[in-house]
Amino acid sequence: MKSKSSFIYSLSCLALLAGTVSMQSCKTKTEQQQDKAQLTAQLMEDKGCLACHSDEAVLPFYASFPVIGDQVQKDVKNGKRFVDLQQVVDQLKSGGAVSEVDLAKIEFAMLGGTMPPAKYKMVHWGSSLSNDEKALIIDWARENRNKLYAQSNIAAEFMNEPIRPLPDAIAYNDEKAQLGFKLYHDTRLSVDNSISCASCHDLGMGGVDRKQFSEGVNGQFGGVNAPTVYNAALNFVQFWDGRAADLQAQAGGPPLNPIEMASENFDQIVAKLSADAAFKAEFEAVYPEGLSENSITDAIAEFEKTLITPNSRFDKYLKGDNNALTAHEVEGYELFKENKCASCHTGINMGGQSFEAMGITADYFADRGTDITDGDHGRFSVTKNESDMHKFKTPTLRNVALTAPYFHDGSKQTLKEAVEAMAIYQTGKTLDAAEVDKIVLYLNSLTGELNGKSLEDSTI
Repeated sequence: MKSKSSFIYSLSCLALLAGTVSMQSCKTKTEQQQDKAQLTAQLMEDKGCLACHSDEAVLPFYASFPVIGDQVQKDVKNGKRFVDLQQVVDQLKSGGAVSEVDLAKIEFAMLGGTMPPAKYKMVHWGSSLSNDEKALIIDWARENRNKLYAQSNIAAEFMNEPIRPLPDAIAYNDEKAQLGFKLYHDTRLSVDNSISCASCHDLGMGGVDRKQFSEGVNGQFGGVNAPTVYNAALNFVQFWDGRAADLQAQAGGPPLNPIEMASENFDQIVAKLSADAAFKAEFEAVYPEGLSENSITDAIAEFEKTLITPNSRFDKYLKGDNNALTAHEVEGYELFKENKCASCHTGINMGGQSFEAMGITADYFADRGTDITDGDHGRFSVTKNESDMHKFKTPTLRNVALTAPYFHDGSKQTLKEAVEAMAIYQTGKTLDAAEVDKIVLYLNSLTGELNGKSLEDSTI
């Protein structure tokens, strides 16, 4: 019965696909995209994609069988952690926008032929995707990327790439940003006047401090690696666990963190800054309400909006300069995509758009060999949802050559180590030395500029 229904479904889907093609000239571009969206949603449902890639997935009866049951439960667990296709299907049906990360994940799965998995297809005969069905889904993903996330600063030949050049700048208030620059470097935000924002996010060191864990007041150390402040304005949330919705909310955290700056409250900070008559007057000229938690954090956030680092060699390549990268760096980029790195490190910021589980295909924390800390909980610390355990905001790879050590725990000292580990724990692959070297070469091409000067220049 299952085989018959799958056969009937395949015929009907092929008929729909054929009908869509034959009606192309009769429909607007928007209508054609809507057709592809609905067909993509139908394929995801009818091909069994939601059996693993959904929080609502129900384990099949054979999940309790010896041997095969363990594999089924592992596949479902990993599927849920990698991408929630129920959310995608709901968005397709309602006409909502699918994120760049989900578009990239779906596109790479189709291009790599990895979905549905071979073992799943052996049990579910009607789940295989035809070449026409794969092509339709890829077209849908690329058309949506161009519709929702298109930019004018990319060469025509790279319009369908999952990564796009950084903009030269984003909007900000210059007067507020100038005050924010001063506050960013002001140690009076800390209880003992010893620590500033720049202490852990040094603009001359890639926007980080290059320590495994940053040192706060009284020699205390935090529990996660300091992420770069460069291009942080492009993140969809702030902090590894996403507890701050935006830059302003993030700026309010460290000053009151007992391990970092340890001020008692913002009244204490305001009192110290207000004692500086010249600074107080300068501040009130821009913020009529004067010094407050809101105005201080707003100014710092405005300054951080200036920290966009365009014009990396890779950006120049995407803009049409074919000589910007060496042949090995181009090969590294192709390997970066081939190994699905660009499915999470995607878009203009090459990250910062989703929460991803650390250890999809192998247990990173067991292999690390050290105790689990609060910093390892990731998004779970905020939501208390078990499915968010060990999920972290994907870090940007912009300027990554300057921001060692790597990962939320600062456990990898070199890009080579980081690339090797990500392949093992996120894709289940062991890359050979030549592949790793080429990907590292490519990652070195991502170093950008600030105010026309390369970040490789330590005088910034």
